[in-house]
Amino acid sequence: MAEFSLPKNSRIQPGKHYPAKEGAKRTRTFHIYRWDPDTSDNPRMDTYEVDLASCGPMVLDALLKIKNEVDPTLTLRRSCREGICGSCAMNIDGTNTLACICAIEDCKAGDVKIHPLPHMPVVKDLVPDLTHFYAQHASIKPWLQTTTPPPPDRERLQSKQDRAKLDGLYECILCACCSTACPSYWWNADRYLGPAILLQAYRWIVDSRDEATGERLDALEDPFKLYRCHTIMNCTRTCPKGLNPAKAIAEIKKLLVERRS
Repeated sequence: MAEFSLPKNSRIQPGKHYPAKEGAKRTRTFHIYRWDPDTSDNPRMDTYEVDLASCGPMVLDALLKIKNEVDPTLTLRRSCREGICGSCAMNIDGTNTLACICAIEDCKAGDVKIHPLPHMPVVKDLVPDLTHFYAQHASIKPWLQTTTPPPPDRERLQSKQDRAKLDGLYECILCACCSTACPSYWWNADRYLGPAILLQAYRWIVDSRDEATGERLDALEDPFKLYRCHTIMNCTRTCPKGLNPAKAIAEIKKLLVERRS
């Protein structure tokens, strides 16, 4: 049987330990992935003991407490703190989610382990490089495409029924939790668009106001862009917004089959 091992310079090493301050009433230990591209050091897992008695309820609260009070070198993205912007997407105890809506008490018993989103280049610490992900999003032309001039005195209208078709699609915040949980995307990210981008593509395909449905489907009818999806369902399982990218992908495949008949 073949055996594989990571190069020595990429193996995660034990890191620094930061104990809780004296008098801490209720501590929880967080193991956090650390890597600085400006040094030649291996990635490491630093350990922080946080007093939850003086900390907010969410994992992001603990991370910000660590950054503000313990270790200002810790690097992470965050913005809205309401599960809307997607900035604080990371892997918490093995699940991709948003740190701002992940309650500490909902983490499994014991220490909490935090890593950046998997199978993405790391900029620093918990910050993944999403350049390629955003380029893929741009490639599907995520805007309304029409050839008919708009009404001169009002917006483009659609029925309540057509508007309802967008529910479960427009709520996607492009946090990349689903795509980075997808094995097909891990191995084929250079050509497979991944569940997040395909859900976004379906959002425009199904929009009754859009007049480029045929062109959009033509662009997706590709062995890799769309058909690398093997319905593993990790995307739907991990989506922090409760969306179903796998269903959107299936609907695109269905439309492609229907237009052949």
